[in-house]
Amino acid sequence: MSDTAVRHYGGRDPFTGERLDLWVHDGIIAREPVPGAVTVVDDAWLIPGLVDAHNHVGIAPGLGVTVEQARVSAYADARAGTLLIREVGSPLDTHPLDADPLCPRFIRSGKHIARTKRYLRDYGIDLDDPDELAAEVTRQAADGDGWVKIVGDWIDRDLGDLAPLWTSTQLRAAVAAAHDAGVKITAHVFGTDALDDLIDAGVDCIEHGTGLRPDHLDKLVERSIALVPTMIQVDNFPAIAAGADRFPTYRANMLALHDNASEVFAAAREAGVAMFAGTDAGGFVEHGRIVDEIEAMAALGFGPREALWQASVAPRQWLGAGLLDDGDRADFLVLDADPTVDPSTLRRPKAVVSSGVELT
Repeated sequence: MSDTAVRHYGGRDPFTGERLDLWVHDGIIAREPVPGAVTVVDDAWLIPGLVDAHNHVGIAPGLGVTVEQARVSAYADARAGTLLIREVGSPLDTHPLDADPLCPRFIRSGKHIARTKRYLRDYGIDLDDPDELAAEVTRQAADGDGWVKIVGDWIDRDLGDLAPLWTSTQLRAAVAAAHDAGVKITAHVFGTDALDDLIDAGVDCIEHGTGLRPDHLDKLVERSIALVPTMIQVDNFPAIAAGADRFPTYRANMLALHDNASEVFAAAREAGVAMFAGTDAGGFVEHGRIVDEIEAMAALGFGPREALWQASVAPRQWLGAGLLDDGDRADFLVLDADPTVDPSTLRRPKAVVSSGVELT
């Protein structure tokens, strides 16, 4: 079939059960019939491209990632069905990938913002003066696509445990700077101690969130603060702890956070916190594992339908991305069974259509 031909994909929406017909031309969806279109399939299940709400294609073990290496990572994510990536921090500018229809769409957060010697070396911006946080947020806002990312807690080697990086005053100024720049601000946080100030300052999202208490969950719901739990990354906490023999308190804390994570995340779901699937691919986690994260969320009590919703429709609404409407970028999965009944069908799509191109 010619790449310039108009293609028709017909089937059903698994969330509503209703008939769904998409006509694709020049990478764009039309919802009205197009004369001369070639029908590719007429009895499939069609869903919007999956969303990885916490991903780093610009990071890999050893760092020094090139654009071409990032492209390989992005291709792996796309083949697995991830067609929208919220890239929450990258030392590499991945904007050159935007012109490649085989890559997912990206919504970026610029570089991680941390304090000197209080995060992974060379991952982002290390501030010698923490009072510069708000100014750096403004700078990173200009390099992102509507988000900035700060590191809320990390190991303090003098204390030997996780500890906050910023004061409440610094955080309030940073959140104000982000919102004044028209962007949202998210925070990496593993433990508990940093959460009160982050939530009270008004961040828009918490990444990981393994240290959340019930009172925090109530505030997240009240203030519409989202949570991306990165469950398959949390599975790596014991390995992280195993490499921290010099810091026994930190090691014990990380193990406790891991052991309690499922209970914390299940409570977040019960409380009504907005939760979205994110793999944290790029470091310990390989790219292309979005279905693993969906399955992990389903096991919390979401069930297959709700877990899939949190990895497709819900994060697209949250991020202001397309949902198979007329004029949207043609990013969708073609499945041979209802994924809300048979989630394994996500691992064997009949087709992944990225910007109108069927991936192979």
